[in-house]
Amino acid sequence: MADLFGTGAADTPPAGRPLADRLRPSRLEDIVGQEHLTGEDGALTRMIRSGSLGSMIFWGPPGTGKTTAARLLAGQTGQSFEQISAVFSGVADLKKVFEAARLRRANGKQTLLFVDEIHRFNRAQQDSFLPVMEDGTVILVGATTENPSFELNAALLSRSRVLVFRSLSEDSIAQLLIRAEETEGRPLPLDEEARAVLVRMADGDGRSSLTLAEEVWRAAGPGEVFSAEKLQDIVQRRAPIYDKGQDGHYNLISALHKSVRGSDPDAALYYLSRMFDAGEDPLYIGRRLVRMAVEDIGLADPQALVIANAAKDAYDYLGSPEGELAFAQACVYLASAPKSNAVYKAFKSSMRAAKEFGSLLPPKHILNAPTKLMKDESYGDGYRYDHDQPDAFSGQDYFPEKMGRHTFYDPPERGFERDIRKRLDYWAKLRRERSQG
Repeated sequence: MADLFGTGAADTPPAGRPLADRLRPSRLEDIVGQEHLTGEDGALTRMIRSGSLGSMIFWGPPGTGKTTAARLLAGQTGQSFEQISAVFSGVADLKKVFEAARLRRANGKQTLLFVDEIHRFNRAQQDSFLPVMEDGTVILVGATTENPSFELNAALLSRSRVLVFRSLSEDSIAQLLIRAEETEGRPLPLDEEARAVLVRMADGDGRSSLTLAEEVWRAAGPGEVFSAEKLQDIVQRRAPIYDKGQDGHYNLISALHKSVRGSDPDAALYYLSRMFDAGEDPLYIGRRLVRMAVEDIGLADPQALVIANAAKDAYDYLGSPEGELAFAQACVYLASAPKSNAVYKAFKSSMRAAKEFGSLLPPKHILNAPTKLMKDESYGDGYRYDHDQPDAFSGQDYFPEKMGRHTFYDPPERGFERDIRKRLDYWAKLRRERSQG
């Protein structure tokens, strides 16, 4: 039998059997792209050598060999292989599987239970695995495309080892296509550029690459060779792997934010385009750009916030796709602007001080005195109206007396904040002089 991710001897396939299924690996070490797990010193290889398996969570994108690895683990350690999917199974199905595993165990046979998309089970369903894991009824191998830290119970995670499956590299995808051609006995009807495009279209998913290859063979006429442009017309392009509520969403927005913060407009545009291409809500992107403007640029360039908000308004007015250009413009402006988190840090520090010092009364000289009682209590006494003072600056202390003066805002010598720094330094000098006078 030929393998999906490596070498192996091919059987004669039943008619209509998908190429990806025909090319499944027959040995664990044949899985391509997961050498950190299946290589000579890999975690799964070590388990097989020891002859002892523990429960595991396989975390990784689709088409990276998780199901195949679980099946081969069972075969190479002499365990019965049971597979269920959290999409189609409920509590009744789990009970049947557990009961069958108990019968096998009574007859001296261990069960490896593979649960595909285990993150789709709710918390109570996940808890049902705990007793059968603890008493050895099953060795659980759960597969998930979502971050286990967010999607799986802490109790389940504490009893399992998380193994990370990586997206297949372009070299690994290229190797799969060569194996597909050997199995089919014919080359893919693609020119060099189109072949490279097909590899990228697979997006690190081995199964997807073989599905795309089948589509190409089905579409090609006798002697026809497709260009990159024709390839995209034929197969279209499947949506990128992106879950707007999960890791893909947070990974890309994090990459966009850090590219803007790192003053790299090219990288920022790339991640912005990735998010648009994946169908992200443009207004979510707009909100994040506004956040970048106030967190990472602030008063180093006060126009950054104006432009970020204007981009949101432009999108509201133009809609998609025309309005997306406004976000691109804002993205480039923010990435190119001088950076400062001085206001961000100052606000965090002032919030800590507000909590620490409690409800201190402001100094009486800056309190209004609308009633006689308040005047009798000296509210407003001694207040100096700044506009009537030299340089329109009185230099009075506005902090509560029990708190003392604090400095929260410390602008850097960058962008517009260079000018703000000069003003603050000048006022600090005046304040010292007038307090001494």
